[in-house]
Amino acid sequence: MAQQTKYNMVKEKIKSWILNGDVKPGEKIYSENELVKMLGVSRHTVRQAIGDLVHEGWLYREQGAGTFCSNRFEQNQQTGTLQPAVNGKNIGIITTYISDYIFPSIIKGIESYLTDMGYSLTLACTDNDLEKEKQCLQSMLSRNIDGLIVEPTKSGSFNPNMNYYLELEQKNIPYLMINQFYSQLAPPHIIVDDEKGGFIATEHLLKLNHRKIIGIFKTDDLQGVYRMQGFIRAFRENGIPLSPEMIITYTTEELNNGLLEKIKALLISSKKPTGIICYNDQIALSVLDILRELKMSVPEDISIVGYDDSSLAEASEVKLTSITHPKMQMGIDAAKWIVSAVEQNNPDVMRQKSIIYDPEIVIRSSTSLLN
Repeated sequence: MAQQTKYNMVKEKIKSWILNGDVKPGEKIYSENELVKMLGVSRHTVRQAIGDLVHEGWLYREQGAGTFCSNRFEQNQQTGTLQPAVNGKNIGIITTYISDYIFPSIIKGIESYLTDMGYSLTLACTDNDLEKEKQCLQSMLSRNIDGLIVEPTKSGSFNPNMNYYLELEQKNIPYLMINQFYSQLAPPHIIVDDEKGGFIATEHLLKLNHRKIIGIFKTDDLQGVYRMQGFIRAFRENGIPLSPEMIITYTTEELNNGLLEKIKALLISSKKPTGIICYNDQIALSVLDILRELKMSVPEDISIVGYDDSSLAEASEVKLTSITHPKMQMGIDAAKWIVSAVEQNNPDVMRQKSIIYDPEIVIRSSTSLLN
């Protein structure tokens, strides 16, 4: 049996249990292990089918408790069977990545609220590529979505896909941008104050007596541009000189093509720093790998600060000092905003056009006082 057929078979089987009343609203469905044994399919097939049924509003998940039959069902008076009582509305979600880094938490926050409200979700991913963003927007418009939550692609430069966002506006389809936004459009947005995040990350090392600090920033996304601005402001406000070679910039394409070599070259040069501010926790872990290779210790030889306070911050033997990002809360707030915009039933939320989160620093073992 083909994989796609198995996947559809699992979906239809679970839906039949719900519609026939074998699994009632609010009741927990079988576990993944049980479904694998009962239906003779792989765990991946089960997860894919359940994920789709959650997105379509048939099921909902509760953290640590399992997956349950949706409460949003009504009984058909003629047949006595249950049928979905969802409102039929669909929200599109476009992010630069879906399965990597902080994005699963953001999407989980969005999904948890939308499915509870009876909305279905359509997910798409651009890989931070403008041509893929164009394809995603075309697909969303062809699906007649009711609203769109989007993370901008390469927000640091002019976006050639403006016409699709203008088409959304002309069709009165509300859209919200998360993590950053296109300044040319000035749309409603939910972001972190990244300039402040870069500032408090840098000031933390300055207060620990570090002066030779390098900053590594991604510059085709505005998050990195603003974090770099905060880095520079910290030196300026503390009256400490900052030379150009103390800033390393890179783009999406350069991430796996030359960036690590550039960092390594600086670490073995006479201008070796005592502290490093990283664009995010992923870069910080890559820097840790280079330092291990060079037999340098953290924080004894070099202190490191990450950004996003992701699961990666505590994934290695060195626990990263990092700047917070309210991943799950951002997803929930984005979902609440888009539902209110679609239903136009919450003027208070709509008047709060944008949300800017205040970042904080979480201090762990990757930074220490420079003697």
